[in-house]
Amino acid sequence: MVFNSSSSVAGIDFLAVSSTVARQLIGMRLLVDGVGGVIVETEAYDRDDPASHSFSGPSERNAAMFGPPACIYVYRSYGIHWCMNLVCRETGHGAGVLLRAIEPTEGLQRMRERRGLDDVRLLCAGPGRLGQALGIDRSFNGLRLGEPPFVLLPAAPGLQAQVVSGPRIGISKAVDQPWRFGMAGSRFLSRSFR
Repeated sequence: MVFNSSSSVAGIDFLAVSSTVARQLIGMRLLVDGVGGVIVETEAYDRDDPASHSFSGPSERNAAMFGPPACIYVYRSYGIHWCMNLVCRETGHGAGVLLRAIEPTEGLQRMRERRGLDDVRLLCAGPGRLGQALGIDRSFNGLRLGEPPFVLLPAAPGLQAQVVSGPRIGISKAVDQPWRFGMAGSRFLSRSFR
C-alpha cells in the first residue's frame, strides 16, 4: 500500500503526541463511506503506556499502530467488537487515538440496520458500537485517514466544542492517566465525565 506522505488531515497534524491529537479530534466530523458524524469522545495511547497495544512492541496484530501517521489501526475487542484507532507520531513509534463515540449525523438508516436498533443515542456510544455502526472490520486495518472510504472534516462552522478530560475506561493499567477526552454536555458519550 502506498501512503500519502503528509501527516496532516483536515488540519490535524498526526505527528503530534496522541493526547494532543485526541483532544483536537473532538468536534471534528468523521465519515466512513458516507456514514458517520461528530467525534465526541476519544482516548489517547502511547508506546510507553502499559495500557497501550504497542507497549510490548510490534506484532502481527498491532503492526498498523506502528505505521505512518493518520493510518487506521483496527483490532478486535473481547473477540466480538471491531475498534478503530488513528495512528499518531512518526512511523515506528506506536501511538494512537481510540475513537470512543460519535454523534451520528450521516447515514443514520445504515447505522440502525448495522446495529439493529433505533435509539440514535446508542448507535455510536462506545468503541465497539461505533465500529459496528460505521461498518468497520479488519479489512480497514492499515488504510489511511483522508483517503477513501474515510473523510475527516473540520468541526461545523460555529461549533466551539468545550473539551473535558478524565481517566480512560475499561483498562486495568495506567488507569489514572487523564487521556480520555470528550465534548462537554454531549448526550452521545459512552459514559459521562465526572
